[in-house]
Amino acid sequence: PAFGLFIFTIARDPLRIIILIAGAFFWLVSLLLSSLIWFIAVKASDPQDEPLQKGLLIFGVMFSVLLQEAFRFLYYKLLRKAIEGLVALSEDGCSPLSLQQMAYVAGVGFGLMSGAFSMINLLADALGPGIVGIHGDSQLYFLTSAFMTMVLIFLHTFWGILFFHGCEHQRWWEIMAVVIMHLAVSGSTFSNPLYVGSLVPSYLLMAAAAAWAYLLSGGSAQNLRRFLLCK
Repeated sequence: PAFGLFIFTIARDPLRIIILIAGAFFWLVSLLLSSLIWFIAVKASDPQDEPLQKGLLIFGVMFSVLLQEAFRFLYYKLLRKAIEGLVALSEDGCSPLSLQQMAYVAGVGFGLMSGAFSMINLLADALGPGIVGIHGDSQLYFLTSAFMTMVLIFLHTFWGILFFHGCEHQRWWEIMAVVIMHLAVSGSTFSNPLYVGSLVPSYLLMAAAAAWAYLLSGGSAQNLRRFLLCK
């Protein structure tokens, strides 16, 4: 699905590709910084203290989420400046891409890079040696991880639209809603290997975020009905 989004909505426009790559870069930088902080914290702590290590893991995940959203805000500021420059250079005084379109492409960039790193981690685990579930663990690890990766890609796309809309119209509660949803989805993964505890809430939040982003982008129930009926 994520590859389909790129092929059908982004790949034909060079400007959209540049925005997507820049968005992926911003997400990557946020991950590197949060990983560095977590690595320093782990090395400076007692590795034998299991409660402390678990607390550091939770801290690392939450800090990473907040840092990702901070970089999303920085990317919004950068794109806002880019729009002003494009308007100044254009002959008709209009930007070739609207802020909503940039928000969508930036969200896809965040999501694709997030999904790429999730996939790399899965492939590293799949190299072996061993068989999934041989010690009584769930044999659905790779399948559920794939579904979780997919939902995170879509969530980042919808979060980008919601976040940029909140910044543009100074609706800070929309920004906080994105941060809270991101924290909730990331926190739900601590319920694994009870995968129902992470997948079900994540997909419910994805449906809510998708509907919200659709309405903010100018969609309506009538347009959706026409689309479903191919009218």
